[in-house]
Amino acid sequence: MNTENFLLELGTEELPPKLLQKLSSSLGDNIALQLDALKLSYLKVDIFSTPRRLAVVVRDLQLQQEEQLIERKGPSISAPDKAIEGFAKSCGTSKDKLKQKPFGSSNYYFFTKKQKGLNTIELLENIVDISIKKIPIARPMRWGDLDYSFARPVHWLVMLLGKQIVPAKIMGLVASNKTMGLRFKKDNKICISSAEKYPSIMQDRANIEVDFLKRKEIIRSQVIQKATEINAKAVIDESLLEEVCALVECPVALSGGFDTKFLSVPEEALISAMKSHQKYFHMLDNKGNLLPAFITVANIESSDLSVIIDGNERVIRPRLSDAEFFWEHDKLVSLENRISKLDSVLFMESLGSMGDKVKRIESLSKNIAEFIGADINNCARAGLLSKSDLVSEMVGEFADLQGIMGGYYALEDGEDEDIALGIKEHYHPRFAGDSLPSSDEGLVVAIADKIDTITGIYGIGQGPTGSKDPYALRRTALGLLRIMVECRLDINLKELIANSLKLHSSNVDINSDIDIYNFMMDRLRKYYKEQNVATKVFESVLVVRPHSPYDFHLRVQALNEFTKSSESKSLIEANKRIANMLREETNINTNIDASAFIEDAEKELYKATLRVSKNIKDSKDYAGNMLQLLDLKDSIDSFFDKVMVNVDDKKLRESRLSLLYWVRSLFLSVADVSYLS
Repeated sequence: MNTENFLLELGTEELPPKLLQKLSSSLGDNIALQLDALKLSYLKVDIFSTPRRLAVVVRDLQLQQEEQLIERKGPSISAPDKAIEGFAKSCGTSKDKLKQKPFGSSNYYFFTKKQKGLNTIELLENIVDISIKKIPIARPMRWGDLDYSFARPVHWLVMLLGKQIVPAKIMGLVASNKTMGLRFKKDNKICISSAEKYPSIMQDRANIEVDFLKRKEIIRSQVIQKATEINAKAVIDESLLEEVCALVECPVALSGGFDTKFLSVPEEALISAMKSHQKYFHMLDNKGNLLPAFITVANIESSDLSVIIDGNERVIRPRLSDAEFFWEHDKLVSLENRISKLDSVLFMESLGSMGDKVKRIESLSKNIAEFIGADINNCARAGLLSKSDLVSEMVGEFADLQGIMGGYYALEDGEDEDIALGIKEHYHPRFAGDSLPSSDEGLVVAIADKIDTITGIYGIGQGPTGSKDPYALRRTALGLLRIMVECRLDINLKELIANSLKLHSSNVDINSDIDIYNFMMDRLRKYYKEQNVATKVFESVLVVRPHSPYDFHLRVQALNEFTKSSESKSLIEANKRIANMLREETNINTNIDASAFIEDAEKELYKATLRVSKNIKDSKDYAGNMLQLLDLKDSIDSFFDKVMVNVDDKKLRESRLSLLYWVRSLFLSVADVSYLS
């Protein structure tokens, strides 16, 4: 089988940096799907991307389709002759050349013929056209008077099969072997001699690394090296690194500095100004303190890099000056005096203002603090002040600093350090894997804030549906569950939901508590799935509806240990058998009449159950309780081997059912282990 490498490069205006990888991978996937549909074999599909190009190289692409057997289904053999002859004519043949084959319950006429496979080069135009059109783009652009649309206007098209230019015209572009180098170079037209050599040609001729991941690591290495040169440590945020990688084709890392006077401003504000606005990497000294220096990554080759550094230093100064001004100006108004301004900030339609929200947070914080034994006054105060920084000028400019600046302003106002820390931490965890609040105040206010958001939005009928979650409630719920579970807070979730719903206005459905609880349990399911907890274990615990996520967690841990025992399998099957026997019993007497027992096996099970029940604790020692229940194995096995439950003697039958009910209730005090089978 003859093969060649195929190259597609689509040249564009600068693509949105945060979408670059998504656009690139989608194009590669779409190409692969089209090739698979046409039964064209290939070794692999490599994807490449820079700010101005999306490229795909298909390795060892089959040059011609295999011969294909085409089959058309016709009418039933019982159909009128006219219909059959019409079908045969449409196939270019006669009735006697048709084949009869069973299909379903009847026989039908079929027409089959062999079709020679097409040359791959003849198919590539359509393959590429479809693949580009199927790239999901939320806001496609149109340009000029053309009918085409894409993420950005397109300028050139390279399509090579081996060394041969593929004849194609897509989005008004005629395919060629000519691509473009760096925008600022005079002679930036580059000829690609073969698809196989595409990456090396771009590197050698234009100094462009088209492989996104390789370019990313080049930038990382350059940034680290620049920091090392000035005896500093570069802080490399992965999301920033990927964004910078999507902004440059020819990365050149440069270091610059700024006036030390700006270090009087909270470092988070300086970092945000450098990171968000300028895409700079900040640096720390060996003690972890912010240095008055930064690293930028240019997209240019220059004989005089000092000009670029000087330009960046001039650009960052007004940004840092703004941060300095906001800091000094915001300190003139206390967080407490900003509370009234929250009344003019809408939280959400039907849920009132941010002023209404902080009052609810304050109330919930008192209740939660009392329950977990935290300082009620501090928690309430932190809750009341938690959103005041939203109306500060600093947060108005740098939205990612909400909460963080609130903590700084609280200290400037003379608030207790614990209150300030609670304000700073209450947004945590902000994303998957983020740290949890470290203080009681932070934990309490984080819980109050998150449950208020969940109950409010869910209560007005705006909860997540399918893949849609416009208010990120799933992420909020997962963060809330993480706090309760990982910080070991035994908080009654049902009561928390009910209390939160009561604090909302009449617009919120107070009867949505069950739906919200079920939604939270779905999120807990996802949490345990990520922890590699078996679904059966989760379902076993879910049946008993524990009052708190932490209590749920302790039961999950107990079941995990229980299933490790070699004796657990027998007890699981026994529970399943007992559950089936009791399912149709609606009126079981829980008072066991032991005098009715006549068989040694049932007498022994009664004694063993009595002994175990005395050892089972009402505490959260579910693992210990399950260990106690393992002692019932032999007695239960003997009971089912030697005792018939459904006997004619009503009193005896009821006593035996009562005994089994008692056994099952002991297991249900932890979980329904019958679900483990």
